[in-house]
Amino acid sequence: MLKSLKLAAAIALLGSAALGQTYGLGRPAEADEIAAWDIDVRPDGMGLPEGAGDVYTGEEIFIERCASCHGDFGEGAGRWPVLAGGANSLTRERPVKTIGSYWPYLSTVFDYVHRAMPFGDAQSLSADDTYALVAYLMYLNNMVEDDFELSRDNFHTVEMPNADNFYFDDRVETEYPLFTEACMEACKESVEITAHASVLDVTPDGGGVSEDGTVVPAAETAAAPEAAPEPEAEEVAEPESAPIDAELAAAGEKVFRKCQSCHQVGEGASTRTGPILNGVFGAVAGSQPDFSNYSSGMETAHNDGLIWDAANLDAFLTRPRDVISGTRMSFAGLRSEEDRAAVIEYLRSFPATE
Repeated sequence: MLKSLKLAAAIALLGSAALGQTYGLGRPAEADEIAAWDIDVRPDGMGLPEGAGDVYTGEEIFIERCASCHGDFGEGAGRWPVLAGGANSLTRERPVKTIGSYWPYLSTVFDYVHRAMPFGDAQSLSADDTYALVAYLMYLNNMVEDDFELSRDNFHTVEMPNADNFYFDDRVETEYPLFTEACMEACKESVEITAHASVLDVTPDGGGVSEDGTVVPAAETAAAPEAAPEPEAEEVAEPESAPIDAELAAAGEKVFRKCQSCHQVGEGASTRTGPILNGVFGAVAGSQPDFSNYSSGMETAHNDGLIWDAANLDAFLTRPRDVISGTRMSFAGLRSEEDRAAVIEYLRSFPATE
């Protein structure tokens, strides 16, 4: 759009010069002044600055600059936009439009972040910061792995998940001819309901229209849906009986600070984005009390009887998505084996509360 406006302005100036008209206002823009405005990025990559950024760097920037509005894992805070998830939701009553479910061009993501974010401090991010943030957003949307680095060199190789579902607007050719001659009466032999506005709940499901024209509501005697069977009591594995290594648990407490934005432990802990982790060690996956917002992957692990023992916790903390496909926990994982062992020992020190 910006390039189009510049072209239109240039044509107007040439036209004025040809007619010998001048207004005596302003001066020609300097090259650096034009460059300061010319920061838009096209789908073909034109306008991309030099630079690169990886997922881990992007995560750090996101937590510091973006999470207060968009949530720790792109889930959205308050009424701010959701940035992650929404895969296969476009056909639902309430679609979730994110870069992983809807957007056709990665250049739009880079352009918007670089030009307009963070809110209230626009254009404060360097090119490298923007590449890193976009890489992290791609990771949150399951488009790349946690070791991915985005740069100007590989930017054009990215294929957006929903890109093939966009097409050029052809309504002038396909729809306009159908409405050039409006029908005013007797346009159809009969009228019948062919679809229900179920989301708005304004189309009656039954009944009809009486002879005097009043609507007859549907009968309220429809059979009630069968109640879902009560879930069986969870069988929780007994925690390992080895004594707690106090020094290792203390080290784990420091590492666990990375997790505290979503998880709490100890007396008085409350549910946040993720469940309370008291008693998680030795428990069946997806069975923490007072938490129901588990992903389908976690529910599958629960049904399969996955136990959060030391080995499974270590694997999950290393690369969460390798253990639980589709997990909502977008934390990239802990690279250090020592850090993982410390966090596990720390969690072991918090048994389930009554």
